[in-house]
Amino acid sequence: MRILITTPVFPPDLGGPAVYVPSIARWLVGRGHQIKVVAFCEDPNPTGYPFPVVAITRVSLPLRYLKSFFKILREAKDFDLVYVQEHLALLPVLAARLRGKPAVVRVMVDGTWEIAHRFGWTQDNIVDFQKTGRGWKVHLSRFLQRRWWSWATRIIPVSDFLKDIVLSHGTEPSKVVRIYNAYNGPKDFATTKEEARAKLGIPADRKILLTVCRLMIWKGVDGILRALQGLPADCHLIVCGDGEELENWQRLAKELGVADRVTWAGNVPHGKVLEHIRAADVFLLNSNYEGLSHTLLEVMYVGCPIVASNVCGNPELVADGVNGFTHAFNDHEAIRKAVSAILADPARAQAFVARSRERMPEFDRESQFRKKEALFEEVLARARR
Repeated sequence: MRILITTPVFPPDLGGPAVYVPSIARWLVGRGHQIKVVAFCEDPNPTGYPFPVVAITRVSLPLRYLKSFFKILREAKDFDLVYVQEHLALLPVLAARLRGKPAVVRVMVDGTWEIAHRFGWTQDNIVDFQKTGRGWKVHLSRFLQRRWWSWATRIIPVSDFLKDIVLSHGTEPSKVVRIYNAYNGPKDFATTKEEARAKLGIPADRKILLTVCRLMIWKGVDGILRALQGLPADCHLIVCGDGEELENWQRLAKELGVADRVTWAGNVPHGKVLEHIRAADVFLLNSNYEGLSHTLLEVMYVGCPIVASNVCGNPELVADGVNGFTHAFNDHEAIRKAVSAILADPARAQAFVARSRERMPEFDRESQFRKKEALFEEVLARARR
C-alpha cells in the first residue's frame, strides 16, 4: 500500500501524534508499505526517518492549514490512501476527496470543541459542550465536522469515549472502528531509577512529581502548581513540554511561591521523556481533555504511580484506587491528597505500577497496528471494487 499520513504535531514537538506517527510510519515501512508524512513541524527538514517528511513550519494557523491543504493535494495523487490525524480534518479530507482517494480519519478529539475552546467560544468541558455548545460559529464548526466525517471512508476513534461522541453526531456506525492507541516506546527500557536520576541530575532525596504535556489551558498545569504549594518542600515538579500557557504558568508559580521547586524542561527528546518517567515518584496528568493518552500508556509501561483527572479517555486507562488515583479536573486539593497518599505508602505505589503493567497487553503496538493495517487493506479493496 501507498499511504500518505498527515499530522498536526511531529518531533521535535511533544504530543500524542508526535509519538504515534513516527511509530506507525516506521512499522508500516517495515511491513513493505510506501509511506510519506505531511506534518506541522518546527524542523523545516526532518531527517533520520525511513520515510520522507514534508514539513509545514510555523506560520499563522490559517496559513499553515492552507499550505498543508495544497501539499496534501499535490502528494495524494501518488498514494492509495490518506490517513489523517488532524482534529481539524476538513482540508486534508477535502484534498483526498478531490484526488479521488479514500481518507481514513483518526479521531483524537472532538475538533469542534477544541476550536471553540481555543477561540473562547465556550468554557465548557468536552462532555458538557456536547449539550450546551451554542452560537453560529459552533454550529458552523459542527456542520463542517459532520461533513468531513461523512466524506471519510473510515473513522478511527482512539477510545470508547470518543466513539460515543462520533456516533452521537449521526455518523454511520459501520464506518466507525474504535482502535485503542498503543504503547510506542522501546520494549526493553532497562534504565533504573537511580541511573535516570543520575543522568538528569536529580538528587536522590528529592521527591519528583512529573507532568508531560503541551502547555495548553486544558492541560491544567495551574492545578498541579496549586497542589504543589501544599506539599512538603522536598517535592519538586518537572514539566516536560512547551506551549502558549508557559509564561502564564511560570508567573503563577512565582505568585504561589513555588517557582524554585519547578523545572520547566521544555520539549525534550522522547528517550529523555522515558528517563523522566523512570526518575519520577508520581506522574500527574490534570487535563480537562484526553482522547486516550499516549503519555499515560508510556507511564504505565515504564512504571510510575499515576494521579490523573477522571475525564474522557483517562478512566479507560486508570481505575481509581486500582492502578492509580483519579480526581476531578483542577481539584488541587484532591491532587495533593493523592500525591501525599502515594508518597506515604511505597507498597501501594508499587501495587499501582504492577497493576498498570498487567494491562499493557491490551495496548500492544503490534496488535493495534495490525488492526489498522487490516482496516487500510479493507478500505482499498472496497475502493478498487
